[in-house]
Order: sequence, then structure tokens, then C-alpha cells
Amino acid sequence: MKIGIVGSGMVGSATAYAMALRGSASEIVLVDRDADLASAHAQDISHALPFADPMVVRAGDYADLDGAGIVVISAGVNQQPGETRLALLGRNAAVFREVVEALMKVVPDAIFLVASNPVDLMTYAVQRFSGLPIERVIGSGTILDTARFRVLIGDHLGIAPSSVHAYVLGEHGDSEVAIWSSARAGNVPIEAFAAQTGRSLTDAARQTITDKVRNAAYTIISGKGATYYGIGAGLARIAEAIGGDERVVLSVSTVTGDVEGVHDVPLSLPRIVGAKGVMAELRPDLDEGERAALRKSAETIADLKSAIDDA
Repeated sequence: MKIGIVGSGMVGSATAYAMALRGSASEIVLVDRDADLASAHAQDISHALPFADPMVVRAGDYADLDGAGIVVISAGVNQQPGETRLALLGRNAAVFREVVEALMKVVPDAIFLVASNPVDLMTYAVQRFSGLPIERVIGSGTILDTARFRVLIGDHLGIAPSSVHAYVLGEHGDSEVAIWSSARAGNVPIEAFAAQTGRSLTDAARQTITDKVRNAAYTIISGKGATYYGIGAGLARIAEAIGGDERVVLSVSTVTGDVEGVHDVPLSLPRIVGAKGVMAELRPDLDEGERAALRKSAETIADLKSAIDDA
């Protein structure tokens, strides 16, 4: 599958690199306002191809995206130290309208993957500006938060994160909701696993893990200016699910008809992802506190939709 990436900054280039190493595509085309930057990243990544699967990685312009089945949108301004994802909204909306208008002239049948922050609202912007069906505009959402959650639970329990089945839902941001009530290690509830293996999982330990997941981006940005490796791998994983029609369950963001009484809000739920994009959404069992938190997260995003509608 041919994949386009619009925006060749740290996230875009890390996504291309992850896709190249994982063999996620047959061809990757990098597009950026800074043509030299896109060309440099394309050359650098292509030099890694002898150590990976055969493919083509090149730079181009919008016309070169013709025939792409997936386009990753990682354009926009960067998140600054101490700046919340939601504070980026006004600065990114105008950029996205320009990008989407250009893409719709070339790849109106592609599936768009949105990576730029605040990703839920940028997903809403792409769907609104493009007019595409909601299942074909997918935000990376909480796929990275979910990965962080599983890593931290795995570290605490002394098991591989791939054996942890737990999700972070809602906003990719400060109001995100770590779902503990349905978390499993293998097929065993987290609390039961901790008891059987002698690993204490107190309320304090759970809160520490939740806080580390929520604050991970701020910690990384403080240390090196941006986050990009984790989300690059996450976007590659979503692309593979689409390209291979895997019908795998991933926590990604789309515009959702109703979430705890909040209507038409873009946020993450577990969703089945395949060749046509999002094929179905799942509603996990939540305890009372999680339902309230998810509603608050949905309201947080919904309150800012007007900034997109007015853009």
C-alpha cells in the first residue's frame, strides 16, 4: 500500500521510519512545506531500507500522493513546553483547512490518519473540512496512552506489556480516563493477578500509574522538546491494521454519536479497524467513576468544537 505523510517534522519522520522498519507500506511519500526537510528525511530513511523490507521512501508534493490508500496528517505547529494539547487548537485549525483542501483534490478516497495535537479536535476538523464519512477519518487518539498504560502496569506486575489488556479512553490529553475496572493480565483481572503473584496493587499504586500515563508527554517534552517515537509506532500499527484488513481492536479517535449523553464528540473508544477504516466501536463496561470521568472528558472536548466550526 502507498502511504502519504503530510508534515515531515519529528512525528512525521518518526512515523515514516517506523513504517519503513516494520514494512507497513510498499511506498511512503513525505510532503512538507519545507521541501528540503522532506527530502532529507526521505533520503535518511531510505538508507535504512537495506536492513528492513523492500519499499520506496521519497519526498514529493501533494500531486505525488495520488494513489495513496492512507494519508497521515502530522502537519501543524509543535506543542511547547508547558502548553496543553488543547491550547494548540486555534493555532492548528487554519493550517488543517489548507491541508485538507489540498488532499481532497488528490486523494478523496484515502483514509486519513490524524496525528497533530490536539488530536481529537484535529480529527473533528479533518472530518468537517473534508466531509468524509467518520469511519475514514481516524485520529491516533489514545493509542499511545493505552500503550503507556500497559507498559506501566506490566512493569508493576513484572510481566510483558503485550500480556496486559487495558485501555485509556476519552481525550488524548489531561481529561483522559484510564480504565482499571476491566483491566486484565492475560485473562485474569488485574487485582486477582496481583494477589496471585504477590504484587501489591494498592489505590496509591494505581493512582501513580494513572498520573504517569497522563503526564508522560509533559515529562518527555520537558526533557527533549517533543514526543515522536511512540506515536510514530502507533500510527504505523494503525496503518498496518488498515492495509492488512486486520479488524483489530485499537483505541483510536473518531467523531462519536453519543458518549455518556454528549453528542457528536471526537474521542477514543476501543474500535475495530480494518480495510475500510473504523468498522465498529465497542462500549466497555465501566464503573460509576469511570463513566463520570468519560463524560467529563467528552464535555471538555465538546466545549471547544466551536473553535473548529468557526475556523
